[in-house]
Amino acid sequence: MTALANFLFPVPVRHRSAAAVWRWWEERRLTYNLIVGAIGVVTVTVVSVIVAIPGGIPGPPPIAQFLAVAAVYGVLANLCYCLGPLTESALNWLWEDDAPRAGPALYRQGLGFSVGLTLLPILIFTAGNVLELLAGLARLLLR
Repeated sequence: MTALANFLFPVPVRHRSAAAVWRWWEERRLTYNLIVGAIGVVTVTVVSVIVAIPGGIPGPPPIAQFLAVAAVYGVLANLCYCLGPLTESALNWLWEDDAPRAGPALYRQGLGFSVGLTLLPILIFTAGNVLELLAGLARLLLR
């Protein structure tokens, strides 16, 4: 298997202690942050291009406001990341040896959700720009 497949689809362990569960998740936190951060850079770049289109929606907020939003988003993403090991530990506590090996699946789903949420501003700004451009076109045609 490739390194990516090994990372996303590790061989599940039958039962792990709470400490082992947290350790497993913490070993993946940096990768999670790098992936979500890289997607954030892509999102900022694409949104910057979208708002630069003449006749579209207004430009981005001031840089200080943008950095504050990015910092809050990063903190909230990492707080939500903690739900993964909490959920897996709860499953292990509730069902002991019968607990599903949920860690890898929870990680993949959380990462996918975080990437989608980070990409969402592209969709929002694109839709806003298209609507603004269509409204401008309608105003020109109705003169």
